[in-house]
Amino acid sequence: MLFQPQNSSHPALAQKGPLPPYNNHTICSHLEPTPDEALEDRALLDAIAWPKPPTSLNQTSDPVHSLFAILPSKGGRERRVGDQLEALVQMQDFQGRPKRYGGDFLVARLHSPELGAGVAGTVVDHLNGSYSALFPLLWEGPAQVTITMVHSSEAVAVLQRLREQRSDRFFFQSLFRSGELSETTVCNMCLPHNRPQEPLCNYTDLHTGEPWYCLKPKRLSCDTRINHFKGGYKKDLVTHKEALLFQSRVNIKVVIHASGPDRIDVLPKKIDDPELENRSIEPGPVKYNPSGYYYKGSWRSFDGTPVRQFDGKSITQCLTGKMINMYGDSTMRQWFEYLRAFVPEFNLRSPAQAGPFMAVDCKHNILLKYRCHGPPLGFSTVRASELRYVANELDRLPGGPNTVVALSLWAHFSPFPIEVYIRRMRHIRRALERLLARGPGTLVVIRSANLRALDKEISLNHSDWFSLQLDRILRNMFTGLAVVFVDAWEMTLAHHSAHNIHPPPDIIKNMISLVLTQVCPAKKKS
Repeated sequence: MLFQPQNSSHPALAQKGPLPPYNNHTICSHLEPTPDEALEDRALLDAIAWPKPPTSLNQTSDPVHSLFAILPSKGGRERRVGDQLEALVQMQDFQGRPKRYGGDFLVARLHSPELGAGVAGTVVDHLNGSYSALFPLLWEGPAQVTITMVHSSEAVAVLQRLREQRSDRFFFQSLFRSGELSETTVCNMCLPHNRPQEPLCNYTDLHTGEPWYCLKPKRLSCDTRINHFKGGYKKDLVTHKEALLFQSRVNIKVVIHASGPDRIDVLPKKIDDPELENRSIEPGPVKYNPSGYYYKGSWRSFDGTPVRQFDGKSITQCLTGKMINMYGDSTMRQWFEYLRAFVPEFNLRSPAQAGPFMAVDCKHNILLKYRCHGPPLGFSTVRASELRYVANELDRLPGGPNTVVALSLWAHFSPFPIEVYIRRMRHIRRALERLLARGPGTLVVIRSANLRALDKEISLNHSDWFSLQLDRILRNMFTGLAVVFVDAWEMTLAHHSAHNIHPPPDIIKNMISLVLTQVCPAKKKS
């Protein structure tokens, strides 16, 4: 459960073969990176490079015409727990013709409704229109393969262009007020490039250097800003032909059918099998180890660490004497909302979305805090005085064995060039390094991105493809740091529930159990 270095395999896509260069020139460039930062930037951009399709939109991928087949096991033997299952996917276009290039965004899971079991698969792109979906066999009994096309390769190319060239497609606003005068203006981090001729209010953070600007009010000064709120989305971002790539139930999150059986029966391991060591994982293009899987509705860590189950009494016992600091977007606020059922909330009269929030149990010396991250932030309304950057908040913590820090920052960064997220994570990583140095024993938990429901508008601004890219950046940047990683991507992909930006309570319960297992590890028996 401690964060470990990841190979190129990811539960959504593992690339194979040479990749095209990634152009990192965007309109949101702020400061020139140092040589070390530029070197890391190059490695991170290589890690998220994606194959680009031909420019024609006439032969786009059609999930209805496409098919997958479960491949027979090596030697035709029975499948047992510990083996690896492979399914081969052949993508076809809307004319039923096989695709000859890769880049489609596919996700896969192996599940058993009868057993309450599920695990995320990994998809290997062979760059020729075919893909391999790989799954470890982790339970005895029935298992069903489900493979979904989230976006075609042609749609991904549109998303990549929007991210690099249209960072203004999601905009924010602030209210300025003094006496009876008030004005509302547009705000964004890229305004010096988008509106170069207009006077600006510069709210760049003095400590981290994170940029933020608002158009200057015509009759008020910059220090009269009252709040920050979501402005909305710009329309007409794509051509009519490109819009056809983003149709619900046609080419957004559509299940690919099997050409034959989509279910198998898994037998138990043979303890006395002389070939057990050699067959535990069948040879294949990728040896895939997920972070965990569901069984009987409970998440099990793949590394064998038992995930404890907590009720109200045991949650209070675990949190006694602890200070839990939660920072991030609404997916982290879900954790606070779950825990406040067991710790009384102290009413700070904060906005329902943005907070900040606090819960206190004086009897057991428990303190829970939640604060949203700084802009870009698409909440309804946040007081300007409450806009805080996570790195600055971390620098205010003394840390120590009774301090827990939980972070989740991703959902509001998807409309922006990837360099914006890299810069934010770099500041947070440095702050965590300082915190761990001055407060040994501090537990740091990082929650990854998760899948969500998609339609055309959400896809163009907050697609799962954007989230996947941010997730890869997150994994790479925090490799080697002593943090606990909660793999929300796999926990939502492997689960039977519909994808939602805010996962349902049973997934949140499993996430909290995972965290509390680290806060209060089981005592070893003598």
